[in-house]
Amino acid sequence: MTEILVERTSILPAPIAAAWAWHTREGAFERLTPPWERVEVIARDPRGLVDGAEVSLRVRVGPLSLTWVARHSVPHPGRGFDDTQVRGPFASFHHARRLESASAGETILSESIRAVPPLGPLGALGAPGIRSVLERMLRWRHDILHEDLGLLMATPAAPMRIAITGATGLVGRALAPFLTTQGHTVVPVSRRALPGGIRWDPSSGDLDAAAWEGLDAVIHLAGENIAGERWSAERKRALRDSRTGPTALLARTLATLERPPRVLLSASAVGIYGDRGDALLDEDASPAGDFLGELARDWEAAAEPARAAGIRVVHPRFGLILTPAGGVLDRMLTPFRLGVGGRLGSGTQWMSWVAIDDVLGALHHALVTDGITGPMNVVAPDAVRNTEFTATLGAVLSRPTILPVPAIALRAVFGEMADALLLASQRAEPSVLTATGYSFRYPELDVALRHLLGR
Repeated sequence: MTEILVERTSILPAPIAAAWAWHTREGAFERLTPPWERVEVIARDPRGLVDGAEVSLRVRVGPLSLTWVARHSVPHPGRGFDDTQVRGPFASFHHARRLESASAGETILSESIRAVPPLGPLGALGAPGIRSVLERMLRWRHDILHEDLGLLMATPAAPMRIAITGATGLVGRALAPFLTTQGHTVVPVSRRALPGGIRWDPSSGDLDAAAWEGLDAVIHLAGENIAGERWSAERKRALRDSRTGPTALLARTLATLERPPRVLLSASAVGIYGDRGDALLDEDASPAGDFLGELARDWEAAAEPARAAGIRVVHPRFGLILTPAGGVLDRMLTPFRLGVGGRLGSGTQWMSWVAIDDVLGALHHALVTDGITGPMNVVAPDAVRNTEFTATLGAVLSRPTILPVPAIALRAVFGEMADALLLASQRAEPSVLTATGYSFRYPELDVALRHLLGR
């Protein structure tokens, strides 16, 4: 029998009570799941982190889908708990976490994983690879805990009830567990009724105003995926209709409430600036006259009724959001890992990127910072040209990047979308975020990609 033992210890910037409370909150498991893993919670015990509670997971490994059931045990309430595999891919699997008070309000976190691969001697051949995967996971988890608890201690905001539209999208899936582990209550808004949520089908035009009473904040992320398919006249209408109409309806509804939210974060994008070459673009830069520029301008304007009613309205203008859990980075990984990645077109276009962790941090910053209103560029402080982005991703993956994709080929495949999304140059600056004291977790591309990919 080959047993794998992986251990990691670090110091967390929070007292032990806060560190324990973080682990007991809804969303803690999702927040501690690395974005490169394909893991989905399919059932959990409503009692939370108690002895005997179980969580059932669906784990995808390549084309395979596995069910993994783990049982909690809490031998040291307030100081540690264990997870043991009941059913799953290993012959046995035990994950222990221990918390110990340190000086100056800090906590020592020690984790250990003991795992026995399946299939006896045959499975033992994969032990080095399994060890590497578990070490990457623990390193990522400790980094996330350190940063999240540091934020919790630095911004002890009163708990808020926050509604999120688009909660199942790329940002929403990561945002909900981030906010709940910070102590807030998330109210998901979706087309189907969810426990504790609000039902809203934007296409119907109906919105139950009473369901929105008493919220502290609304984060509006819903909208058709800009890059989901090639742009036709019909697709452009769908992109516009999924943004301007629902945003206007939401803003009008919030404006009529007896107890309206204090703040509405209504999404936008740096595509509003169009193709601007080497120009530095802060939030005062004018919108472009192309499709994306006009779409984003009208999208933001649709929130005017909420603003006129005295609700603080912020428009996070997202840059290229980096996460292996979806979006453009996820699509790029396969060709780059195969060694066939390369620059797009000339490669001289600027890319305003941002790590998903800083998207979450920026949205939280906007929620708790009363001085932020209007547009807010959500981009890292150091935009890079496409050639640098390509070379950096290749270096992180230890792969060559010598096969450029000509602009003519991109236009043939993607049409107008190629010029707007892939070849346009936008060198946006996060002026509002930096002026109001936001500290980026990952301001440099190399460090961001290594964190996101566990390299």
